[in-house]
Amino acid sequence: MTDLPISSDLLAEKNKAEEAALANDYASLGEQLDRRGIDIDVITRKVAAFTVAVPSWGVGTGGTRFARFAGPGEPRGIFEKLDDCAVINQLTRATPNVSLHNPWDKADVRELKAKADSLGLGFDAMNSNTFSDAKDQKHSYKFGSLSHTDAAVRQQAIEHNIETIEIGKALGSKALTVWIGDGSNFPGQSNFTGAFERYLGAMKSVYAALPDDWRVFTEHKLYEPAFYSTVVQDWGTNYMIAQELGPKAFCLVDLGHHAPNVNIEMIVARLIQFEKLAGFHFNDSKYGDDDLDAGSINPFQLFLVFNELVDAEYRKAKGFTPAYMIDQSHNVTDPIESLMTSAIEILRAYTQALLVDRPALAGYQESNDVLMANQSLKRAFTTDVGPILAKARLAKGGAIDPVGVYRAAGYRAKVTAERPSSGGSSSGIV
Repeated sequence: MTDLPISSDLLAEKNKAEEAALANDYASLGEQLDRRGIDIDVITRKVAAFTVAVPSWGVGTGGTRFARFAGPGEPRGIFEKLDDCAVINQLTRATPNVSLHNPWDKADVRELKAKADSLGLGFDAMNSNTFSDAKDQKHSYKFGSLSHTDAAVRQQAIEHNIETIEIGKALGSKALTVWIGDGSNFPGQSNFTGAFERYLGAMKSVYAALPDDWRVFTEHKLYEPAFYSTVVQDWGTNYMIAQELGPKAFCLVDLGHHAPNVNIEMIVARLIQFEKLAGFHFNDSKYGDDDLDAGSINPFQLFLVFNELVDAEYRKAKGFTPAYMIDQSHNVTDPIESLMTSAIEILRAYTQALLVDRPALAGYQESNDVLMANQSLKRAFTTDVGPILAKARLAKGGAIDPVGVYRAAGYRAKVTAERPSSGGSSSGIV
């Protein structure tokens, strides 16, 4: 029996008030798409089948390097985090899996599994943490982890990743995500070649511990917390790592981990072409690794990324099995609302990409008809696919208007009364 956090009666009442308008909008869009040779019901079924994982840490209030301002009703541990994640999935019906973080989410695995089952949730990729020091750990990661000059520190980081795999196995996960903050802040601080060799050696030990049906996702980041150099700084280095480790290693693309104006969609195409795309951490940015809500700054870029993904899906690209997750820091919004709207924007970009006339686009590209090739993408991007998204949610028992139902339910006020405040301002990224 699934223990849903939002009243099913309230959800039904709110949906009933909007169903007639949705039916009209859906029919109108269906007629428009039919003239373009597109069956709206086929698209809606594809959209209904698409899912994206949410991060356990995403339901808490984030922070900047300067301060963190606690939000009302913040979850105090993994079980309350799962309650919040269940709200997101109940209303959007697009986020059935949660990505856990070790050691932040450490708990009895049987209790975790039982709690998730009761909420209708599963578990996505496991995330290790060697970018900050855990309470009572023997060696510090101040000067690195998997690439540290001290073999004892590297071994501690290796063992932590293996422990994360073991927890994931018990929960039904099938992947490990490894992001490290290793790097340098001053010229001369680190030997670039030596640090990378140590990292590869340590990762080979982690890779050897993977079960046969698991994958490891390595994640690159241009900067932060190391501002002069990072050990895994770009997609090319990440690709070399995946090649060096073996067939179970893949490259994770976080949309905020690139220099401004980098052509991320082309990186995605390259990784698909060489069968090394792990998947995504979705967010958005204006200046750097801003961790803003997906689609909030540059929705066209998000669409162009999905254009490459749908192209791979359309032509049945070999080895194409991407994993999708949202990864954001919510400093000034309700995290549940931000994660719901991000899931919707990700689905919007996917839906728009499904509307691209691929045979026509291929013809324009072949004949070098630049204008029409661009217009074929713009036509799909500018189509209001909101009725499809709402219809897909409704068909799966979700909300036509997720944020509206969430606010009407008073969930934030309810958990604020139940969960004591975690305090005022504190420093540091969480």
